[in-house]
Amino acid sequence: MAEKAPWRCSKAWDKRAVSDPIRCAWAGTDPQMQAYHDHEWGVPQRDSRTLWEMLALEGFQAGLAWITVLRKREAFRKAFAGFDPRKVAGFTEIDILRSLADPGIIRSRAKIEATIAGAKLWCDMEDAGESFAEWCWSFTNGKVVTGDGTTLPASTPLSQTVSKAMKQRGFKFVGPTIVYAWMEAVGIVNDHAAQCFRRKPVGDLA
Repeated sequence: MAEKAPWRCSKAWDKRAVSDPIRCAWAGTDPQMQAYHDHEWGVPQRDSRTLWEMLALEGFQAGLAWITVLRKREAFRKAFAGFDPRKVAGFTEIDILRSLADPGIIRSRAKIEATIAGAKLWCDMEDAGESFAEWCWSFTNGKVVTGDGTTLPASTPLSQTVSKAMKQRGFKFVGPTIVYAWMEAVGIVNDHAAQCFRRKPVGDLA
């Protein structure tokens, strides 16, 4: 099934009230989206667990708006043991059924099973001495890729490469579009708009 275009807006930035900072257009006017944009989106993450949590959440977002996932994030964390990969890897059919009955999350068996499988893959990598974080960042040699600040592609050759590698590992819901949105979210790519007030501060963290 074809991937739905990511939740980002094609406009580079959004100017609202003079007193407001200039943000990326996709942040809109929703306070929760703005807070996510202002404090999390694009900040380089090098913690293996955090990178996996965001990958799992991006997978749940597939075909939906990111605000849907954001509003349910705390319920997701409760349902998936704080996204502790070692705990999630031990989930059984009972846990799947519990999750499917939880109105606080996105109740997709395929996505729930993909999250459990992803946790097992994360554990396999870490147990073999391979850091999930180092592997994720290896595609850019540990460096942040900075976008031009005017275009927001749905995917890139880099995200296609990472997507292919993730699929070969066994990860699910990791098509090029989802992977690119994830790379932006965790700061592997800095795609804040050219006039966004967060572009330089995030860039300074690279």
